[in-house]
Order: sequence, then structure tokens, then C-alpha cells
Amino acid sequence: MSNTRIAVVGCGYWGKNLIRTFYELGCLEAVSDLNMELAREFSQKYNVSPLSLEEVLESSQINAVIIAVPAEHHTSVALACLKAGKHIFVEKPLALKVEDAETIIEMAKKVNKKVMVGHLLQYHPVFLKLKEIISKGELGRLQYIYSNRLNLGKIRREENVFWSFAPHDISMILSLAGDLPEKIHTSGSSYLHHTIDDVTVTSLQFKNGIHGHIFVSWLHPFKEQKLIVIGDKGMAVFDDQALWPDKLSLYPHQVLWKEGFPDPSKAEKIAVAVNQEEPLKNECLHFLDCIARNETPRTDGYEGLRVLKVLEASERSRQTNAAITLSEVKERKYFCHESAYIDEGCEIGEGAKIWHFSHIMKGSKIGKKVIIGQNVMIADDVIVGDGCKIQNNVSLYKGVVLEEGVFCGPSCVFTNVNTPRAKIERKNEYRKTRVGKDVTIGANATIVCGHQLGEYSFIAAGAVVTSDVKPHALMAGVPARQIGWMSHAGEKLGNDLTCPREGTKYVINEAQMLCALPLAS
Repeated sequence: MSNTRIAVVGCGYWGKNLIRTFYELGCLEAVSDLNMELAREFSQKYNVSPLSLEEVLESSQINAVIIAVPAEHHTSVALACLKAGKHIFVEKPLALKVEDAETIIEMAKKVNKKVMVGHLLQYHPVFLKLKEIISKGELGRLQYIYSNRLNLGKIRREENVFWSFAPHDISMILSLAGDLPEKIHTSGSSYLHHTIDDVTVTSLQFKNGIHGHIFVSWLHPFKEQKLIVIGDKGMAVFDDQALWPDKLSLYPHQVLWKEGFPDPSKAEKIAVAVNQEEPLKNECLHFLDCIARNETPRTDGYEGLRVLKVLEASERSRQTNAAITLSEVKERKYFCHESAYIDEGCEIGEGAKIWHFSHIMKGSKIGKKVIIGQNVMIADDVIVGDGCKIQNNVSLYKGVVLEEGVFCGPSCVFTNVNTPRAKIERKNEYRKTRVGKDVTIGANATIVCGHQLGEYSFIAAGAVVTSDVKPHALMAGVPARQIGWMSHAGEKLGNDLTCPREGTKYVINEAQMLCALPLAS
């Protein structure tokens, strides 16, 4: 039984399934709905408290909230729950506007709480098996992905069929393609209501050459939910309406070229065995595990934000009947080399430069005018202040904070645990390392985690820092020891403690710290 205590807000069409599942997992504490009569019905059925939203927010027993209210209320309820210190699970979509989703993500970071979006099919065992097959290269290079999500109903009036049906398909296609599409074109038709589309067709073009296609309709004679993936070595079909043994099929078809002409080579269908599990239970367990282990959900806020960007672009395309280009590069106020990789969810300041083969991971914050050299890795939640310069082959691990103006020489090393073992998980032992303003770290120096480097200190090339460093200290050796003092300008001070570059005079105070004397008037 999980230590997380859950309240489900929204007891309607999908909320009732979430209530049942979290009850079966032994962590349901309360249910809530604007219709308190409905909430009381579920409270009696599952022997939990019926609470208003205000009571949920005030409850010290509840530390996570499942939000299954209508989509137009997702943002307000999500922000209220986060401000009350609750982790949140939001049914799709995360919000109805990109800026609202970004606000939710920022609030979650501020209060250090989890955000997970209910993209259920990311937790379907068949989809996970399909991803595994693709990752092993069994389908070869992906060429085309298309999905059909068709049914007669459930017809809505607060959102069109694309917003209602397509988020699951967008989530899966983005996961398989590994990127946002460059171009999106959507066309729609409305038959039951003149302003709400009942049928839409969306085309997606990715810069890696993959094309996607999404066909959704709630005005269809039969129910169909299929995801079809085409590669140059084979094809796969995920048919969610089939019986479990037939849900995933491989077709090792290939197109061979003979005398300059394509020649299809057909093969027999292969049914892929997948262990039968309930996707919703897997999804709910994942949320509980992420809270317990302090891990990022597979469908976190940033994943929900990516889906929302595609939804918004598709809506603009439908309205204008024109393809929409999602060119984030044009919006950037920083330079990034085409070989560098920047995860969604990073903050990168104006004027920054990121060079060849570097990787900036989700959640990191890069300040203004930062220069990041080649083959640099900056892990999640690392903070790099304005004006820092990070030379080639440097890795900044989680827990590292560089204040403004820090210089990291080539191949200098930061650690994150003191006694690492390859076979032992020690993420809970990560230690923070703070590097003060205008510190210089020489080439191949090593900074052992858990220490602070005082502002303007200077770490000589090859030194190994194993303890806190005083401001302005010059450190050298293995282990590093103080061998002198450095000025604000990065010059070694002589016996007169006068900077040879700027002429600033310094003294050593009673605490054995270096202080600059005020300039003579």
C-alpha cells in the first residue's frame, strides 16, 4: 500500500475509472465533485470521504490530487492544488493553452511537486512493446506513422473531436518520432454543430523524415483504434480493439528495388505476445512510484506541453487551412549548433551559445551570454549563471550550481556522489556543489561533490578539490591546498596583496579572509 493519499476531483465519465483504480491500489482518501450528490455516491461505494475542492486543498492527509474535471477547468484546479502543496495527475489535455501549461509547469517547479498527464496509451503494455521493437531496429528506419481513432460518440460540445480524441495519438507519435513535428496541417468538417468539428485529418512532418497522419471522428459507423508504424525493414500494427493476443502484429513486408522499380515483398503476419496488464493500473502505479521515488513521470508536464503545442498548431492550421511551421529555432534568442541536443523544458538565456555535440537536459537553467563548448553535458536541474564559460568535454551533474561568471576549463570534472558503484543506485545520495561568482576552474581539475567554492577563487589545472574553498583562494595540488590569493581580476597576489592588473589593494582580516580595500578618493 502506497504512503501517498489520493483525492480524485471529478467523478464523471473518466473520473469514475480513476476512483476505482486508486481504491484498488489502496491509496484513495477522498472524492470530490461540484455535484456533491454524485461525490457522496462514490464515497459510499468506496468508503472514503466526500469533500469539496476547498476541503481537499486544506486536508493534511491528502498529498496528491487526480484532476478529472472538464478541460477548461484543468489550469485553475491544477494551480490551486500545487499551491496547496499537492502532487497532481491531470487528465489529458494538461491545459487548453500553451501558456497555461507553462504556468502549471513553473508552479510545480517552484513548489517541488510532480505533474503527470493522463496520456494513458504511454502505459499500455502493447505500446511499450512496440517501442521496444522499434528501439531494437526490427522495423528499420521509421518512415510513416498513422493512427485512426474512430467511433460513434462520445460527442462533446466544449471541445472538437481533435482535442477530445487526438491527444493520445499525438503523444504516441511524438514518443516514437522523438521530436516535435516541423510542419502540421489539419483539415476538419463539422456536421452536427456548425462550429465544432466532428471529423479531422492531420498530417505531421518531422525533420528526421518521418511523416505522421491522424484521422479522428466521433461520427463513424464502428469503433476503431489503430496505430500503424511503417519502417524500411517491416511494419507493425497496434489494434487496441482486437482481442489481447491479436493487439500487436508485425508484418515483415519490404519493398525491394529491381531494375530501378520498387517491388513489394510480402510476408506472413506475426502476432507478438505481450503480457496482459491493465494500462490504467500501470499508469496510476507509475504516478505513485514517481512520488515515492522522487522521479520524473514518463508523461510529465513537458510531455503534456509538447502535445499541447501540436494541438494548438493543428487548431490554427484548421482555422487558416494552411500548414503551420513549428520552428522553435526562429524564436530562439540564443545560438545552438545543429549537432547539439536541447531537451524540452530547459531555460536558456538570451545570447547564449551552445556548440557541437553538447546535451542540455530537461529542467536545467542556462543564464544569459553563457558559452558552452563542444561535448558538454548539463544534467537536469543544473543552474548555470549569466556569463559563464564552459570549455570542451565538461559534465555538470545534478546538484551543481554555477553562479555568474564561472570559467570551467577543458575536461574539468564534477562528481555527484562520493563512493559510486556502477551496480548500485545512489541517486538519493547526490550532493550539491555550489561554485561562487567569477570562480576559475583549470583544465582537468576535479571538484568533489558537496563542497562550496568561494567567489573569485582559482583552482589550478589538475587540482583535486576535496573541501570547501575560501573566496579568492588559489588552490593547487592533489588534494588541493591553498597556495596563495587571487584578485577580482584573476591575478595572483604577491606579498603586498596588490593586484598587478587593476592596482586594487587587499588585506587579510581576522577571519583569515581576503578583503579589498576601498579605493582612495
